[in-house]
Amino acid sequence: MIKRVVGISLLLWVFSATGSEYLSHELNGQVLQINTDEGLVEITALANDSFEVFYQPSGIEQLPSFAIDGVAKKTELGISEKPASLTLSAPGIRAEIDKSPLRIRYFRGDNLLLAEQQGLFVEEDKRGFSFALQENEKLLGGGERILGMDRRGHRFPLYNKAHYGYTTESNQMYFGLPAVMSSNKYVLIFDNSARGEMDLGATNTDEMRFEAVGGRTSYIVVAGDSYPSLIEHYVTVTGKQPLPPRWALGSFASRFGYRSEQEVRDTVKLYQESGFPLDAIVLDLYWFGADIKGHMGNLSWDEKTFPTPVNMISDLRKEGVKTILITEPFVLSSSKKWQDAVSSNALVKNPEGKPYQFDFYFGNTGLIDVFDNDARDWFNQTYSALFNQGVAGWWGDLGEPEVHPSDAVHSLNGMTATGDEVHNAYGHKWAEQVFQHQQHLAPNKRPFIMMRSGFVGSQRYGMIPWTGDVSRSWDGLKPQVELSLQMGLFGLGYTHSDLGGFAGGEVFDPQMYIRWLQYGIFQPVFRPHAQDNIAPEPVFHKGKTKDILRTYVELRYAMLPYNYSLAFENSLTGMPLMRPMFFEDETDLSLIDEKDQYLWGDALLVKPITQANQKEVSVKLPKGAWFNFWSDERYEGGKTITVPTDIKLLPVFARGGAIIPMTIPVLSTDNYSTKSLDLHYYADKSAEHSTATMYNDDGKNPHSIRDGAFETLTFNAERKTDESQGDSLTLTLQRNGSYKGMPSSRMISLWVHNWPQDITKVMVGEKQLPNIADKTEFLNANQGTRWDSDNKTLEIKFSWKDTTSVTVF
Repeated sequence: MIKRVVGISLLLWVFSATGSEYLSHELNGQVLQINTDEGLVEITALANDSFEVFYQPSGIEQLPSFAIDGVAKKTELGISEKPASLTLSAPGIRAEIDKSPLRIRYFRGDNLLLAEQQGLFVEEDKRGFSFALQENEKLLGGGERILGMDRRGHRFPLYNKAHYGYTTESNQMYFGLPAVMSSNKYVLIFDNSARGEMDLGATNTDEMRFEAVGGRTSYIVVAGDSYPSLIEHYVTVTGKQPLPPRWALGSFASRFGYRSEQEVRDTVKLYQESGFPLDAIVLDLYWFGADIKGHMGNLSWDEKTFPTPVNMISDLRKEGVKTILITEPFVLSSSKKWQDAVSSNALVKNPEGKPYQFDFYFGNTGLIDVFDNDARDWFNQTYSALFNQGVAGWWGDLGEPEVHPSDAVHSLNGMTATGDEVHNAYGHKWAEQVFQHQQHLAPNKRPFIMMRSGFVGSQRYGMIPWTGDVSRSWDGLKPQVELSLQMGLFGLGYTHSDLGGFAGGEVFDPQMYIRWLQYGIFQPVFRPHAQDNIAPEPVFHKGKTKDILRTYVELRYAMLPYNYSLAFENSLTGMPLMRPMFFEDETDLSLIDEKDQYLWGDALLVKPITQANQKEVSVKLPKGAWFNFWSDERYEGGKTITVPTDIKLLPVFARGGAIIPMTIPVLSTDNYSTKSLDLHYYADKSAEHSTATMYNDDGKNPHSIRDGAFETLTFNAERKTDESQGDSLTLTLQRNGSYKGMPSSRMISLWVHNWPQDITKVMVGEKQLPNIADKTEFLNANQGTRWDSDNKTLEIKFSWKDTTSVTVF
């Protein structure tokens, strides 16, 4: 019998619901230690704006923190004492601690952020925390749920669980997060991996409550002045997403599943023959078994259907296509590796200390113990062998885990914990294992790791989540924006959907399919994926469907300079690629509820079409000027507009003053180059000053940010209006930084949209460019200017090397 270290029942008498009493305190570095009559309470300043609060009941061993990224960042602390209270102050957050009973309130400046209602509580077999909610406070968070953006008033499980074929409602899904973001500008993290519940004012309208059956009794409070700064402070504590390889922003081919090597080769060939860009192909479980059931755990090629996999991977790679393989953490007792897993002590144990065997959909199985170092080493042998064959990326599936016995016994560095106590951190630890091992195998390459389940902080392991087995239907498409926005607020900025929908769907719906893939162009990862009764890849469809989507995939590649800059910004600050509308006006709390449209970066607003035969669509435009991305039609912001829809055109709008860098689309990012850049500037009198930054590196170096091996291209626009002389424009281009292989100079095509007048002259530095009225002659020229009076667009061509300015008179 395995001895349990973490005991739940002991808590029944350790902490009372009424709170503990202060005895003494001591400040050690960045940790305030408070001794109480019921145990130690530690408040650690994790950074300038963040506190970890760790209640440690006497006699109870605690599980480790899974949310915190490494050691605390150095900060300045001050402490003061009054007869009835203590105050701990960091530069961006302050804790006021009542001594009797012990209660903690948190402030930023004079603003009350959050207050404990009970502190740590214990009720029957639950442990957790209770906090007071303020009037009109809105709460986002909880991870993947379909409840609306404001989750206040809901109670839901903290237990990662598959929801096959979901549509417009879900209280429990693949990737829950025990964290909330408040309209009062704080984030609260319940740093506990155990099965539990999250009650955001559902039971008591003025109470926020977290509870679990075991695990760690700590929470983290993060403060900020704005939502973007709050996210940056959050990822400072939980970890920043490493830059993915640039090819991760390209086009993927994926299905359930490719059944043979020949089918894989034929699919890639069809992409090439159809003129569709392609950067990766994802192989589902048929690569290691001819059937769905009975083979999980083999994780070696089925030689009958994939006779020459190494040659296949190599041949695809020569064509610019990378190979990604699915792996799962289950080893069936019928698999080739079962006995090896048992003898290598790689599987979780039952309470009697033997490998835990149980039945689920795929067969009788065991579960790899990703918390145990020996088990991780055994699992890593598979990844090493496949990497040496040329595999470029990993897809981790079923990592909730999909089936996880509550009494399974895991090993954690000398401790043990049940399945219930560590369930929500399983995918997190699996991602950590794969990420760290990939760093060991290829220290000069960026890992690609796609997984559907994890915990707070999983982004620091390069995790790219997706939203699970969504219904292949309009109702499956409807919640996808909400799901990605919610995850992006908590560091997981690459959350995306199986484009086109995964589950069900017996008849192909071209309209729904087109609308879903159009939306996918403006989400972090472009990966159509579905059951193969209907082909998920656009190249297998015909006529208008195929032609429309080819244009959109080409646009995805043309936008790589802009999209890659969003990825860079995410790695620097945690800013999500998909951004909610409430970022535009933080004083308007109603914007928090907007879940049907979003900002793609700062420059573009996207309104997905999520219902059939929609003739027109309403769009809420933020303040300022906005331009139809396809026609340049101008709209005044700060109101809701109605625009007609066209199956060829997804509603997308560019912000007045935006500067969007684009380039020539290629068939693979292997051929990507920024030697030629198209800069699209949306001129408007409402935006006299605007700026944009483009980041660029080799797309491969995992240390480019750390080592400064990248360049920034900064574009600043200044527009002036003179009633007698007309409008003038000065665009300044600056380049800073360097990396190996960067272009020494660039050809620039500057598109000035909404330019109201013909031009007198255009100067690049001290040189005046020739005005070329003939369109054909202009297209063939290396430099010059042309004003299109019909479209009110000015195009300027010139060569750019160092800092220069373009002036339009």
